[in-house]
Amino acid sequence: MSNNVVRSLLAEPRAPQPPQRVWRDWALIALLLPTAILEGVLREDVVWRPVAIVIAVGSILALLWRRTHPLAVSAVVFGVAIASSLASLIGDLPVIGLNTMIAVILLPYALLRWGSGREIGIGLGIYVVALVTGFAVEYTGLLNVFLGGVVLFFPASIGHAVRYWATSRARELDKMRLLERAQLARELHDTVAHHVSAIAIRAQAGRVVAAIDPSAAVEALTVIEAEASRTLAEMRVMVGNLREDEMAAMAPQQGVADLEQLARSVGDQPRVELELSGDLVDLQPAVGAAVYRIAQESITNAVRHARHVTRIDVRVAAEERCVRLTVCDDGDAGATVKNPSGYGLVGMSERAALLGGSFEAGPGPDRGWTVEAVLPKVGAAR
Repeated sequence: MSNNVVRSLLAEPRAPQPPQRVWRDWALIALLLPTAILEGVLREDVVWRPVAIVIAVGSILALLWRRTHPLAVSAVVFGVAIASSLASLIGDLPVIGLNTMIAVILLPYALLRWGSGREIGIGLGIYVVALVTGFAVEYTGLLNVFLGGVVLFFPASIGHAVRYWATSRARELDKMRLLERAQLARELHDTVAHHVSAIAIRAQAGRVVAAIDPSAAVEALTVIEAEASRTLAEMRVMVGNLREDEMAAMAPQQGVADLEQLARSVGDQPRVELELSGDLVDLQPAVGAAVYRIAQESITNAVRHARHVTRIDVRVAAEERCVRLTVCDDGDAGATVKNPSGYGLVGMSERAALLGGSFEAGPGPDRGWTVEAVLPKVGAAR
Protein backbone atom coordinates (compact mmCIF):
# COMPACT_ATOMS: atom_id res chain seq x y z
CA MET A 1 0.00 0.00 0.00
CA SER A 2 2.77 2.45 1.00
CA ASN A 3 4.69 1.63 -2.19
CA ASN A 4 1.62 2.49 -4.25
CA VAL A 5 1.25 5.81 -2.43
CA VAL A 6 4.90 6.68 -3.03
CA ARG A 7 4.67 5.71 -6.70
CA SER A 8 1.54 7.80 -7.17
CA LEU A 9 3.19 10.79 -5.51
CA LEU A 10 6.30 10.47 -7.65
CA ALA A 11 4.14 10.15 -10.78
CA GLU A 12 2.30 13.40 -10.01
CA PRO A 13 2.78 15.75 -12.99
CA ARG A 14 3.65 19.39 -12.74
CA ALA A 15 0.83 21.82 -12.05
CA PRO A 16 -0.39 23.21 -15.38
CA GLN A 17 0.21 26.73 -16.66
CA PRO A 18 2.55 28.21 -14.06
CA PRO A 19 2.81 31.99 -14.52
CA GLN A 20 6.33 32.95 -15.56
CA ARG A 21 6.60 36.39 -14.03
CA VAL A 22 3.96 38.83 -12.78
CA TRP A 23 4.17 42.36 -11.48
CA ARG A 24 4.48 41.14 -7.90
CA ASP A 25 7.74 39.40 -8.80
CA TRP A 26 9.28 42.59 -10.13
CA ALA A 27 8.04 44.50 -7.08
CA LEU A 28 9.61 41.86 -4.83
CA ILE A 29 12.93 42.04 -6.67
CA ALA A 30 12.87 45.85 -6.60
CA LEU A 31 12.45 45.68 -2.81
CA LEU A 32 14.88 42.87 -2.00
CA LEU A 33 17.86 43.79 -4.22
CA PRO A 34 18.53 47.23 -2.72
CA THR A 35 17.89 45.81 0.75
CA ALA A 36 20.44 43.03 0.25
CA ILE A 37 23.05 45.38 -1.18
CA LEU A 38 22.57 47.91 1.60
CA GLU A 39 22.76 45.19 4.23
CA GLY A 40 25.94 43.80 2.69
CA VAL A 41 27.56 47.23 2.59
CA LEU A 42 26.43 48.66 5.91
CA ARG A 43 26.54 45.67 8.28
CA GLU A 44 29.84 45.53 10.11
CA ASP A 45 29.73 41.82 11.03
CA VAL A 46 29.39 40.49 7.47
CA VAL A 47 32.17 38.01 6.67
CA TRP A 48 33.54 37.87 3.13
CA ARG A 49 31.40 40.84 2.20
CA PRO A 50 31.68 40.62 -1.64
CA VAL A 51 30.91 36.88 -1.64
CA ALA A 52 27.92 37.35 0.69
CA ILE A 53 26.50 40.15 -1.49
CA VAL A 54 26.94 38.13 -4.71
CA ILE A 55 25.23 35.07 -3.16
CA ALA A 56 22.34 37.18 -1.89
CA VAL A 57 21.83 39.03 -5.18
CA GLY A 58 22.02 35.80 -7.21
CA SER A 59 19.54 34.04 -4.91
CA ILE A 60 17.08 36.93 -5.11
CA LEU A 61 17.28 37.09 -8.91
CA ALA A 62 16.76 33.31 -9.09
CA LEU A 63 13.31 33.81 -7.50
CA LEU A 64 12.10 35.02 -10.91
CA TRP A 65 12.26 31.43 -12.19
CA ARG A 66 10.85 29.72 -9.08
CA ARG A 67 7.54 28.76 -10.72
CA THR A 68 8.77 27.55 -14.11
CA HIS A 69 11.90 25.79 -12.78
CA PRO A 70 11.20 25.17 -9.08
CA LEU A 71 13.61 22.26 -8.57
CA ALA A 72 16.49 23.80 -10.51
CA VAL A 73 16.23 27.10 -8.62
CA SER A 74 15.94 25.30 -5.27
CA ALA A 75 18.94 23.11 -6.09
CA VAL A 76 21.10 26.11 -7.03
CA VAL A 77 20.10 28.38 -4.13
CA PHE A 78 20.09 25.76 -1.39
CA GLY A 79 23.09 24.02 -2.96
CA VAL A 80 25.09 27.22 -2.46
CA ALA A 81 23.84 27.40 1.13
CA ILE A 82 24.89 23.78 1.74
CA ALA A 83 28.31 24.39 0.19
CA SER A 84 28.90 27.48 2.31
CA SER A 85 27.81 25.59 5.44
CA LEU A 86 30.17 22.70 4.64
CA ALA A 87 33.00 25.13 3.95
CA SER A 88 32.40 26.80 7.28
CA LEU A 89 32.17 23.42 9.03
CA ILE A 90 35.30 21.92 7.46
CA GLY A 91 37.46 25.02 7.46
CA ASP A 92 36.23 26.27 10.81
CA LEU A 93 35.20 29.54 9.14
CA PRO A 94 32.42 31.93 10.12
CA VAL A 95 29.02 31.70 8.43
CA ILE A 96 28.56 33.68 5.24
CA GLY A 97 25.07 35.09 4.81
CA LEU A 98 22.73 38.07 4.95
CA ASN A 99 19.40 38.33 6.72
CA THR A 100 17.79 39.22 3.38
CA MET A 101 18.31 35.61 2.35
CA ILE A 102 15.19 34.77 4.37
CA ALA A 103 13.34 35.44 1.08
CA VAL A 104 14.39 31.97 -0.13
CA ILE A 105 11.52 30.49 1.92
CA LEU A 106 9.44 31.31 -1.18
CA LEU A 107 11.15 28.40 -2.93
CA PRO A 108 9.55 25.58 -0.84
CA TYR A 109 6.16 27.16 -1.52
CA ALA A 110 6.85 27.32 -5.27
CA LEU A 111 8.16 23.75 -5.36
CA LEU A 112 5.10 22.25 -3.66
CA ARG A 113 2.75 24.48 -5.67
CA TRP A 114 4.18 23.99 -9.17
CA GLY A 115 6.66 21.09 -9.16
CA SER A 116 6.09 17.48 -10.18
CA GLY A 117 6.00 14.69 -7.63
CA ARG A 118 9.55 13.60 -8.40
CA GLU A 119 10.81 17.19 -8.20
CA ILE A 120 9.06 17.67 -4.87
CA GLY A 121 10.70 14.55 -3.44
CA ILE A 122 14.18 15.64 -4.55
CA GLY A 123 13.62 19.23 -3.44
CA LEU A 124 12.45 18.25 0.05
CA GLY A 125 15.60 16.15 0.40
CA ILE A 126 17.71 19.18 -0.52
CA TYR A 127 15.88 21.31 2.06
CA VAL A 128 16.50 18.75 4.81
CA VAL A 129 20.22 18.60 3.97
CA ALA A 130 20.42 22.41 3.99
CA LEU A 131 18.66 22.53 7.36
CA VAL A 132 20.92 19.90 8.90
CA THR A 133 24.17 21.42 7.61
CA GLY A 134 23.09 24.90 8.62
CA PHE A 135 22.44 23.90 12.23
CA ALA A 136 25.56 21.72 12.28
CA VAL A 137 27.54 24.94 11.83
CA GLU A 138 25.52 26.97 14.33
CA TYR A 139 23.69 24.68 16.76
CA THR A 140 21.73 26.76 19.26
CA GLY A 141 19.39 24.17 20.75
CA LEU A 142 16.56 21.87 19.74
CA LEU A 143 13.96 24.61 19.99
CA ASN A 144 15.75 26.70 17.39
CA VAL A 145 16.14 23.64 15.18
CA PHE A 146 12.41 23.03 15.43
CA LEU A 147 11.58 26.68 14.72
CA GLY A 148 13.97 26.69 11.77
CA GLY A 149 12.21 23.64 10.31
CA VAL A 150 8.84 25.34 10.77
CA VAL A 151 10.06 28.49 9.01
CA LEU A 152 11.40 26.42 6.11
CA PHE A 153 8.60 23.89 5.66
CA PHE A 154 5.51 25.92 6.60
CA PRO A 155 5.54 27.71 3.20
CA ALA A 156 5.80 24.27 1.60
CA SER A 157 2.63 23.16 3.39
CA ILE A 158 0.86 26.31 2.22
CA GLY A 159 1.96 25.61 -1.35
CA HIS A 160 0.62 22.06 -1.11
CA ALA A 161 -2.72 23.32 0.25
CA VAL A 162 -3.06 25.90 -2.53
CA ARG A 163 -2.20 23.26 -5.12
CA TYR A 164 -4.79 20.85 -3.69
CA TRP A 165 -7.45 23.58 -3.73
CA ALA A 166 -6.61 24.56 -7.32
CA THR A 167 -6.68 20.93 -8.46
CA SER A 168 -10.02 20.31 -6.76
CA ARG A 169 -11.41 23.49 -8.30
CA ALA A 170 -10.23 22.45 -11.77
CA ARG A 171 -11.80 19.01 -11.37
CA GLU A 172 -15.06 20.58 -10.23
CA LEU A 173 -15.07 22.86 -13.27
CA ASP A 174 -14.38 19.89 -15.55
CA LYS A 175 -17.26 18.02 -13.94
CA MET A 176 -19.56 21.00 -14.48
CA ARG A 177 -18.49 21.21 -18.12
CA LEU A 178 -19.25 17.52 -18.61
CA LEU A 179 -22.69 17.96 -17.04
CA GLU A 180 -23.37 20.98 -19.25
CA ARG A 181 -22.31 19.03 -22.33
CA ALA A 182 -24.56 16.13 -21.34
CA GLN A 183 -27.46 18.53 -20.85
CA LEU A 184 -26.76 20.19 -24.18
CA ALA A 185 -26.60 16.78 -25.86
CA ARG A 186 -30.00 15.91 -24.41
CA GLU A 187 -31.50 19.23 -25.50
CA LEU A 188 -30.01 18.92 -28.97
CA HIS A 189 -31.19 15.34 -29.36
CA ASP A 190 -34.68 16.01 -28.04
CA THR A 191 -35.29 19.21 -29.97
CA VAL A 192 -33.67 18.50 -33.32
CA ALA A 193 -34.77 14.86 -33.46
CA HIS A 194 -38.42 15.73 -32.89
CA HIS A 195 -38.66 18.69 -35.24
CA VAL A 196 -36.65 17.07 -38.03
CA SER A 197 -38.80 13.94 -37.75
CA ALA A 198 -41.93 16.06 -38.05
CA ILE A 199 -40.47 17.88 -41.06
CA ALA A 200 -39.54 14.60 -42.75
CA ILE A 201 -42.98 13.06 -42.17
CA ARG A 202 -44.80 16.13 -43.45
CA ALA A 203 -42.52 16.34 -46.48
CA GLN A 204 -43.22 12.69 -47.35
CA ALA A 205 -46.95 13.19 -46.90
CA GLY A 206 -46.91 16.38 -48.99
CA ARG A 207 -45.08 14.65 -51.80
CA VAL A 208 -47.64 11.83 -51.85
CA VAL A 209 -50.74 14.06 -51.90
CA ALA A 210 -49.33 16.91 -54.01
CA ALA A 211 -50.68 15.50 -57.27
CA ILE A 212 -54.20 14.78 -56.02
CA ASP A 213 -54.72 17.44 -53.33
CA PRO A 214 -52.60 20.60 -53.75
CA SER A 215 -54.16 22.19 -50.66
CA ALA A 216 -52.88 19.31 -48.49
CA ALA A 217 -49.42 19.85 -49.91
CA VAL A 218 -49.64 23.55 -49.05
CA GLU A 219 -50.71 22.62 -45.51
CA ALA A 220 -47.73 20.27 -45.22
CA LEU A 221 -45.39 23.04 -46.34
CA THR A 222 -46.90 25.36 -43.72
CA VAL A 223 -46.22 22.82 -40.97
CA ILE A 224 -42.69 22.27 -42.31
CA GLU A 225 -42.05 26.01 -42.23
CA ALA A 226 -43.33 26.30 -38.65
CA GLU A 227 -41.26 23.33 -37.45
CA ALA A 228 -38.16 24.65 -39.18
CA SER A 229 -38.65 28.06 -37.55
CA ARG A 230 -39.06 26.51 -34.11
CA THR A 231 -35.96 24.36 -34.63
CA LEU A 232 -33.95 27.39 -35.66
CA ALA A 233 -35.15 29.36 -32.62
CA GLU A 234 -34.28 26.58 -30.20
CA MET A 235 -30.91 26.05 -31.86
CA ARG A 236 -30.17 29.75 -31.34
CA VAL A 237 -30.95 29.39 -27.65
CA MET A 238 -28.58 26.43 -27.36
CA VAL A 239 -25.83 28.26 -29.26
CA GLY A 240 -26.36 31.17 -26.90
CA ASN A 241 -25.87 28.83 -23.93
CA LEU A 242 -22.64 27.58 -25.49
CA ARG A 243 -21.45 31.16 -25.66
CA GLU A 244 -22.36 31.63 -22.00
CA ASP A 245 -24.89 34.29 -22.85
CA GLU A 246 -26.86 35.14 -19.70
CA MET A 247 -29.82 36.34 -21.74
CA ALA A 248 -29.98 32.97 -23.49
CA ALA A 249 -29.92 31.20 -20.15
CA MET A 250 -32.92 33.31 -19.09
CA ALA A 251 -34.99 32.27 -22.12
CA PRO A 252 -38.27 30.60 -21.05
CA GLN A 253 -38.35 26.82 -21.16
CA GLN A 254 -41.13 24.85 -22.76
CA GLY A 255 -43.46 23.13 -20.36
CA VAL A 256 -46.83 21.44 -19.94
CA ALA A 257 -48.66 24.36 -21.59
CA ASP A 258 -46.76 23.65 -24.83
CA LEU A 259 -47.87 20.01 -25.07
CA GLU A 260 -50.95 20.90 -27.13
CA GLN A 261 -48.81 22.55 -29.78
CA LEU A 262 -46.48 19.56 -29.65
CA ALA A 263 -49.40 17.21 -30.30
CA ARG A 264 -50.65 19.32 -33.23
CA SER A 265 -47.21 19.43 -34.82
CA VAL A 266 -47.25 15.68 -35.46
CA GLY A 267 -50.34 15.80 -37.68
CA ASP A 268 -53.02 13.17 -38.20
CA GLN A 269 -50.87 10.15 -38.91
CA PRO A 270 -50.37 9.08 -36.25
CA ARG A 271 -52.86 11.05 -34.21
CA VAL A 272 -51.69 12.32 -30.83
CA GLU A 273 -54.33 12.46 -28.12
CA LEU A 274 -53.47 14.63 -25.14
CA GLU A 275 -55.14 14.36 -21.75
CA LEU A 276 -54.29 16.72 -18.88
CA SER A 277 -55.73 16.29 -15.41
CA GLY A 278 -55.14 17.77 -11.99
CA ASP A 279 -53.48 21.02 -10.96
CA LEU A 280 -50.61 21.56 -13.41
CA VAL A 281 -50.37 25.33 -13.08
CA ASP A 282 -47.84 25.72 -10.28
CA LEU A 283 -45.24 23.24 -11.46
CA GLN A 284 -41.62 24.26 -11.15
CA PRO A 285 -40.11 25.22 -14.54
CA ALA A 286 -37.62 22.35 -14.38
CA VAL A 287 -40.41 19.82 -13.79
CA GLY A 288 -42.57 21.24 -16.56
CA ALA A 289 -39.61 21.23 -18.95
CA ALA A 290 -38.83 17.61 -18.09
CA VAL A 291 -42.45 16.58 -18.72
CA TYR A 292 -42.35 18.33 -22.10
CA ARG A 293 -39.01 16.84 -23.18
CA ILE A 294 -39.88 13.30 -22.11
CA ALA A 295 -43.22 13.53 -23.92
CA GLN A 296 -41.50 14.98 -26.98
CA GLU A 297 -38.88 12.23 -27.10
CA SER A 298 -41.49 9.50 -26.54
CA ILE A 299 -43.67 10.83 -29.38
CA THR A 300 -40.64 11.10 -31.67
CA ASN A 301 -39.64 7.50 -30.93
CA ALA A 302 -43.17 6.25 -31.61
CA VAL A 303 -43.39 8.14 -34.90
CA ARG A 304 -39.98 6.94 -36.00
CA HIS A 305 -39.95 3.33 -34.90
CA ALA A 306 -43.46 2.01 -34.20
CA ARG A 307 -44.96 0.01 -37.09
CA HIS A 308 -48.52 0.62 -38.13
CA VAL A 309 -49.04 3.10 -35.32
CA THR A 310 -52.23 5.16 -35.70
CA ARG A 311 -52.60 6.69 -32.25
CA ILE A 312 -50.32 8.00 -29.51
CA ASP A 313 -51.88 8.73 -26.13
CA VAL A 314 -50.20 11.28 -23.88
CA ARG A 315 -51.58 11.59 -20.36
CA VAL A 316 -50.29 14.04 -17.77
CA ALA A 317 -51.86 13.71 -14.33
CA ALA A 318 -51.04 15.90 -11.36
CA GLU A 319 -51.32 14.01 -8.10
CA GLU A 320 -50.83 15.32 -4.56
CA ARG A 321 -47.03 15.34 -4.58
CA CYS A 322 -46.03 14.24 -8.05
CA VAL A 323 -46.80 14.47 -11.75
CA ARG A 324 -47.31 11.28 -13.72
CA LEU A 325 -46.61 11.26 -17.46
CA THR A 326 -47.69 8.28 -19.55
CA VAL A 327 -47.11 7.97 -23.29
CA CYS A 328 -48.28 4.86 -25.13
CA ASP A 329 -48.86 3.97 -28.77
CA ASP A 330 -50.92 1.31 -30.57
CA GLY A 331 -48.14 0.03 -32.83
CA ASP A 332 -47.53 -3.65 -33.47
CA ALA A 333 -46.55 -5.57 -30.36
CA GLY A 334 -42.76 -5.89 -30.17
CA ALA A 335 -42.28 -3.92 -33.37
CA THR A 336 -41.13 -0.71 -31.77
CA VAL A 337 -37.39 -0.65 -31.95
CA LYS A 338 -35.80 0.70 -28.80
CA ASN A 339 -32.06 0.82 -28.18
CA PRO A 340 -31.44 0.68 -24.43
CA SER A 341 -28.08 2.39 -24.92
CA GLY A 342 -29.43 5.11 -27.18
CA TYR A 343 -29.40 8.77 -26.25
CA GLY A 344 -33.19 9.01 -26.15
CA LEU A 345 -33.89 6.59 -23.30
CA VAL A 346 -30.72 7.64 -21.49
CA GLY A 347 -31.71 11.30 -21.71
CA MET A 348 -35.25 10.67 -20.46
CA SER A 349 -34.01 8.55 -17.58
CA GLU A 350 -31.42 11.17 -16.61
CA ARG A 351 -34.01 13.95 -16.67
CA ALA A 352 -36.25 12.03 -14.30
CA ALA A 353 -33.37 11.02 -12.02
CA LEU A 354 -32.04 14.58 -11.73
CA LEU A 355 -35.41 15.69 -10.40
CA GLY A 356 -35.67 12.80 -7.96
CA GLY A 357 -38.27 10.94 -10.03
CA SER A 358 -38.55 7.57 -11.74
CA PHE A 359 -38.69 6.47 -15.35
CA GLU A 360 -39.80 3.24 -17.00
CA ALA A 361 -40.14 2.25 -20.64
CA GLY A 362 -41.09 -1.02 -22.24
CA PRO A 363 -43.65 -2.92 -24.34
CA GLY A 364 -47.27 -2.19 -23.52
CA PRO A 365 -49.53 -4.83 -21.98
CA ASP A 366 -51.42 -5.36 -25.24
CA ARG A 367 -49.41 -3.72 -28.00
CA GLY A 368 -47.11 -0.84 -28.77
CA TRP A 369 -44.72 0.81 -26.35
CA THR A 370 -45.36 2.56 -23.03
CA VAL A 371 -43.29 5.22 -21.33
CA GLU A 372 -44.06 6.33 -17.78
CA ALA A 373 -42.30 9.01 -15.77
CA VAL A 374 -43.18 10.07 -12.24
CA LEU A 375 -41.70 13.41 -11.17
CA PRO A 376 -42.05 15.18 -7.80
CA LYS A 377 -43.88 18.47 -8.14
CA VAL A 378 -41.17 20.43 -6.36
CA GLY A 379 -38.23 18.78 -8.15
CA ALA A 380 -35.32 17.08 -6.47
CA ALA A 381 -34.86 17.63 -2.77
CA ARG A 382 -31.86 19.82 -2.00
